Amino acid sequence: MLIDGFENDPLVPGDELLALPGFWAAYLLWLCQTEEDDPDPEWFGVDEADTDAAYEALSDEERWPVFRIPFGGGHTAVVLGRNLADDAGTEYFISHPEWDRHGYLATVDGHQAGPGLSWPELTHIANTADPDSPGVHAPYARLLLLLPALGDADLPDEAAGLLGSALTQAGVGADEVPRLAQALLMDHPLWEPAAWVTPAVSPLSGSRAHFPGILHCDEPGSPRCGIHLAQGITRDQSDRLARALGTWPAT
Repeated sequence: MLIDGFENDPLVPGDELLALPGFWAAYLLWLCQTEEDDPDPEWFGVDEADTDAAYEALSDEERWPVFRIPFGGGHTAVVLGRNLADDAGTEYFISHPEWDRHGYLATVDGHQAGPGLSWPELTHIANTADPDSPGVHAPYARLLLLLPALGDADLPDEAAGLLGSALTQAGVGADEVPRLAQALLMDHPLWEPAAWVTPAVSPLSGSRAHFPGILHCDEPGSPRCGIHLAQGITRDQSDRLARALGTWPAT
């Protein structure tokens, strides 16, 4: 499996890992850590053995899992496990076959960068699968895979319910859903909730960093703070990306 920038790395499709009983616990358990609670695999309805087995598969240094999440206009959100022995982490980015380089969303590691997605972008991507492209198509799985890149101070009232529905479809018991939704949405340990805005565009500005429709993040640690999500693309490509993200009019 080849991805630009990772040609010499042992990348493999990660889709089959989603069927492991302990997958979601292994993928999200660390994100549930709060001052009051130490996360437990039982929150996800699995035991430690299943969680450990899934974690070993996710962190295999000889098989780096890649989860492709295709959405509108030929775009693909990518979650890539960078399983280096001394520099492990998870990369989140967006790719398109017409682009020269990826659109950088977030990195989760010892020197994390993010957030990378607003709530409207996250839910729009989750619900606009491209069934003709390979990858993960179930909306609940798409939302949960991209959830660690989320950071949004303006969550709608229905956010907890939508996340709860996704967790239920992932096998979480009804008794645990409210606690998990709270931990994953409101008690995020990586970065502060951010504000997302469409920057004003000066008619005299020729900078591609300020095409309209693509949200910017106000969190200084975000790759999207003050710059375009996908640098070096044309105005038409930017407009298509904004429509695919649901942040720009369809016409």
